[in-house]
Amino acid sequence: MNQLKSREPGSVALPGTLSPSLRAELIAFRRDLHMHPELGNQEFRTTAALKARLEAAGLMPRILATGTGLVCDIGTWNRERPMLAIRADIDALPIPDVKTVPYRSTVPNRAHACGHDVHTTTVLGAGLVLAELDRQGLLPNAVRLIFQPAEEVLPGGAADAIESGVLDGVGRIIAVHCDPKVDAGRIGLRPGPITSACDRLEVTLDGPGGHTARPHLTTDLVTAAARIAVDVPALLARRVDARSGLAVTWGRIEAGHACNVIPQHAELSGTVRCLDLPGWREAPDLVHAAIDEIATLHRAKSTINYVRGVPPVVNDPVITELLRDAMTARRGAEQVEDTEQSLGGEDFSWYLEHVPGAMARLGVRTPGDPTRRDLHRGDFDVDEAAIEVGVELFTAAALIDAAPRL
Repeated sequence: MNQLKSREPGSVALPGTLSPSLRAELIAFRRDLHMHPELGNQEFRTTAALKARLEAAGLMPRILATGTGLVCDIGTWNRERPMLAIRADIDALPIPDVKTVPYRSTVPNRAHACGHDVHTTTVLGAGLVLAELDRQGLLPNAVRLIFQPAEEVLPGGAADAIESGVLDGVGRIIAVHCDPKVDAGRIGLRPGPITSACDRLEVTLDGPGGHTARPHLTTDLVTAAARIAVDVPALLARRVDARSGLAVTWGRIEAGHACNVIPQHAELSGTVRCLDLPGWREAPDLVHAAIDEIATLHRAKSTINYVRGVPPVVNDPVITELLRDAMTARRGAEQVEDTEQSLGGEDFSWYLEHVPGAMARLGVRTPGDPTRRDLHRGDFDVDEAAIEVGVELFTAAALIDAAPRL
């Protein structure tokens, strides 16, 4: 238990708040990233901008072996206590930015529509503040910043970052994810699973086609594809514990080109999502078996490409409480709310296969604004007051984590 636990919420004066000039700089930095979004493993400009700013602060960032993304240590590491890592994802999405704002994306069909520009800016800001605290002798233990590429590319750039050694010497890791359902100034927390597993599924069906007047002489792939689309989710619901929430959702079905011709080829693709690790580990075998059964019933030859994505993010209870303590110290306990488990996937989960950690939902909705700005939409935007909240959450967490234990 850390020393803050015995004190009144919000009563602890921690260093590491933002100056007006740094607040303005971070907003400008976020807008620059927003105007120049880069897809996974192509984040060269973003990486260069981060490297230059960290070096200007007297730090020594190291670009990851993949060529984009970087890692940066701040302070002197007490080897008796592993470092706390703070992670950001830096890539954008392949969708158009449709907002009418001065910082609208300048790159066609590219947008920071998931808030990664905000994640990146908050971790950068935390690094700049922590570097200043370290110069003042106020940082008790080293902190590692991880700016990770390719979160949106299954199975996620986290695996490559881990292979590059970003967790060497790290004992705990924290992160935030923008939440457009939560007001700016607040965070959402949940111990245990906070996101879901997400895999990609691609199915091809083949068989002799023919005239729609004689379907008995063909393999009716249109019907076979339709039955797979409907029956696979239903079968899975009876073959895995319902509490696992295993769900197949199709995003594309394609078959045929003429109304009176039964095609020889059909395709389906979608996602497999799951709420817990046991169900996720069973999913590939269960999905393969269900598809093969239905395809065989309709005399179709099936080929299945099951692409492993990411497991669920499972927040460690102790690290979740660290984030709660940090937000309580900065803004008061009333600015923390319970959050639900999302069905979205997040490759932050790969870090948690190695070290305990937790992710918070960072509120980005302007209080009182009824506009719905969901993630992965071209009109997504944030209340930039959230940047300061994220920076101060991270800096408080770093200071509390390194405080002497009772």
